[in-house]
Amino acid sequence: MAEILLEVCVDNAAGLLAAVEGGADRIELCSALELGGLTPSFGLMKLAARQPLPVYAMIRPRAGDFVFDANDLAVMRDDIAMAREAGLAGVVLGASKDDGRLDADMLAVLVEHSYGMGLTLHRAFDCTGPDFGDALETAILLGFERVLTSGGAASAVAGLSVLERLFEQAAGRISVMPGAGVNADTIALLHARLPLKEVHGSCSKPVRKALGSAAELGFARVGQRETDVGMVRALKAALG
Repeated sequence: MAEILLEVCVDNAAGLLAAVEGGADRIELCSALELGGLTPSFGLMKLAARQPLPVYAMIRPRAGDFVFDANDLAVMRDDIAMAREAGLAGVVLGASKDDGRLDADMLAVLVEHSYGMGLTLHRAFDCTGPDFGDALETAILLGFERVLTSGGAASAVAGLSVLERLFEQAAGRISVMPGAGVNADTIALLHARLPLKEVHGSCSKPVRKALGSAAELGFARVGQRETDVGMVRALKAALG
């Protein structure tokens, strides 16, 4: 049986090193994972580029929806150039129209600007429902390697029926990578019904240290999470 690749999303240096130590096969590098992931800093990109595994940078200039204007596009183009300069293997992209469909025109510009780098379409895909099939064909035409998706649900387990249809439609033309709520406890449910080749998880737990005045002054949030070496190892082991 072919090995299932584990991608771990991280948003700081400690999480990056924990994911590497735990046995991740690829990193999705972000900032502010509590907001769904934003573009990481150049310094974090350079640290990640020195690790012994592929790293893809999230290219998302702000929190909120994925409907971007010309100014957002300019920022994303420069952020892609920054990821390239740092030496990262790829980028994670997404853009939507007002009605939730993929913004194919904007994505085509971003894909062209990312020439030579690996390409993942992020969970803006999950906002396209119920037209997931059309969105998948768009991703294929644009040249994405993979689409990260929960099947349009709050978790990949909840979106299993849609994921099954996406795997069937993809037929090897693009990788469908389940994400959201994927961990050592849920992976068996996914593995039983999907021909998995790669999965995506945060492998994180609540921050244990007291945040003190940093939280009181609004610099830290109660409920923050951190990448856990043991959880990375457990998920990697569960993948066989």
